Amino acid sequence: MSISTSSERRVVITGIGIISPLAVGTQETWSALCQGKSGIGPITRFDASQMETQIAGEVKNFDRHDFFSKKEARHVADFVAYGVAASRMALADANLDISENNSHRVGAFSGCGFGGLYQIEQTHTKLMSGSSRRTNPFFIPSVINSMSAGMIGIHLNAKGPNATISTACASGAHAIGEAFHVIRRNDADIMISGGVESVISPLCIAGFNGMKALSKRNHEPEKASRPFDKNRDGFVVGEGAGMLILEEYNHAIARNATIYAEIVGIAMNCDAFHISKPQTNGTVACMKQAVRHAGISFEDVTYINAHGTSTLLNDRSETMAIHQVFGKHAQNLAISSTKSMTGHLLGGAGGLESAICALSIKNEMIPPTINRETPDPECDLDYVPDYARPQKIIYAMNNSFGFGGANACIIFKRFDNP
Repeated sequence: MSISTSSERRVVITGIGIISPLAVGTQETWSALCQGKSGIGPITRFDASQMETQIAGEVKNFDRHDFFSKKEARHVADFVAYGVAASRMALADANLDISENNSHRVGAFSGCGFGGLYQIEQTHTKLMSGSSRRTNPFFIPSVINSMSAGMIGIHLNAKGPNATISTACASGAHAIGEAFHVIRRNDADIMISGGVESVISPLCIAGFNGMKALSKRNHEPEKASRPFDKNRDGFVVGEGAGMLILEEYNHAIARNATIYAEIVGIAMNCDAFHISKPQTNGTVACMKQAVRHAGISFEDVTYINAHGTSTLLNDRSETMAIHQVFGKHAQNLAISSTKSMTGHLLGGAGGLESAICALSIKNEMIPPTINRETPDPECDLDYVPDYARPQKIIYAMNNSFGFGGANACIIFKRFDNP
């Protein structure tokens, strides 16, 4: 049964599930972030010794048998496994049950950039080498992007709106934005939403190396992701999932749910400029639109979880955009790139970093940007270096920008239970 028919239905976050290079679990990841720990290390999934980049943010100590049957665990691709597991965590955190009575009012929107690329590579190698004459019947349904949200629906019995959004590194944030609108227009009361990714594979690393996009700081991987630092030399690929339970406000209040934060502003646009280079005008317009949608002033924003990839172009472009959007207030903002610790989850980044924004608001703590040893003069804002900072946050902004000029911006508001 629907709780509200108002066009101004409010959307709050009542559950969070995280699987990251730092830890399997929300509180474990949050604790590591606040301690400024790095989840980056040598690649163990395949032999990367002959590659320019030999480091990544791999998920460690994840046991898929904790979330899947023995048969399913053999066939499910990593990106799907992370998404389903993080969604189960988020649902448990929200203390929600999905039954036949409410299943059609619960949906799942997930963001994913690549799908099961590693599994595709493995299957192709076997096929071309002649070592396998018959392809596993589970191959196609295990690697296609749509299973990112589809398997969440299947495993959690969520029969409402279901879709996977793939807009490169903006995928997770776009999925949350669209899930927000689903609840606002009364097509669901609960949406499981966020982002997932697992593409630490030879083709992915080689492809990004071909673009000169990855860090080659193989000798000290924990210092390789260094957003806004003068000596940054590229981003580090990470993997994992960040999933949120978005819930209609009155529905959450009626069951006395714990509320992390409220989502009040959503924006998305396109640079319409270049396949990979950022363009400041697009990101400026996106951030301004999110602030307008939230109905607040620019001075109300306290914290920005930046896209902050540790690439030369992104970090300078994003800094310039923040200056243009916020003017003098830019100097008052606390800004951090948690990619300095997790690496870049690509399509999953917006989900993980939205979860971090909600946790920052709830815990009144801003995680740091680590590895900023030599400040870039063109990156001249307060990036909360090295140490977490206690701070009450009323409004937080999360930026996610992707190839193809895809931009997403979400604004979260502190929730004080009346």
